[in-house]
Order: sequence, then structure tokens, then C-alpha cells
Amino acid sequence: MYPWRAVDEEGEVLEVLVQSRRNKKAALKLIGKLLKKQGFIPSTIVTSKLPSYGAALRDLGLSRYHDFGGRKNNRAENSHLPVWRWERKMQRFKSAGSAQRFLSAFSTIYDLFNIQRHLISRNTLRQCRDVATSQWCDVVKAA
Repeated sequence: MYPWRAVDEEGEVLEVLVQSRRNKKAALKLIGKLLKKQGFIPSTIVTSKLPSYGAALRDLGLSRYHDFGGRKNNRAENSHLPVWRWERKMQRFKSAGSAQRFLSAFSTIYDLFNIQRHLISRNTLRQCRDVATSQWCDVVKAA
């Protein structure tokens, strides 16, 4: 199973999709779902060098926005790291459905607590984490 993930310039996960293949059809599904959810075409779409991304963007007529190569894809690759840690702890996912459910929930929770520490002071970071914790407590009480 391959987790396909779309991340914005701040590192927040926009969309997660678990697919069994890494082909053009899977890339089209992710990009279509992402464009429908966002409602606009981004100024740049950064991907890895996987050819299926280029083919999917060509089919959608978005190849002029495609950018890849070098270290441009590091933000998306680094957003995979906590997921890989959890997957190793859980001794792999049992099915694609369970992986999709976990990743959808996990990415939302991770985005709530993941704050770009290098952009703010330590006191501001503590305040942001306190706000995130109180929001999380409210959500857990409601459920």
C-alpha cells in the first residue's frame, strides 16, 4: 500500500489517499480529489520525480504548474516520517481501509499540534500548544 499525500507550503497535510499502485490512475485520483476539495489551482505543484505525476498533470492540463527535482519535495517526504513511526509501532496496517482511516484521522490531529517552531518564539509556541491542547480537550469531550 502506498500513502499518497498532499502537503501545503507550511507542512500541513491537505489530503491523504491510500492506493495499492503508484500509477497514473492513482495520481489522477489524488490530484482530482485535492483540486475538488481546495477549489482552486495552486501556483505550483511540487512532486517527486515519479512519472505518473507528470502524466496525470498532463491529462488534467496542469503540466505548466508542475515542478520537481532537487530537494523541492522534502516537505512532503518529511511529513511521512511520523506515519512511518506509527506504522512500525502497529506492525504494519492490516488493510488499505484501516490505513486510510488511520491516516485521515492522524493527519488532522498531527496538523493541530504541529507548529512551525523555527518561525516563532518559545513563549508563543507554548501559547499555541496550550490553545491546541484546549481545542483537543473540547473535541474529546464532545465525542
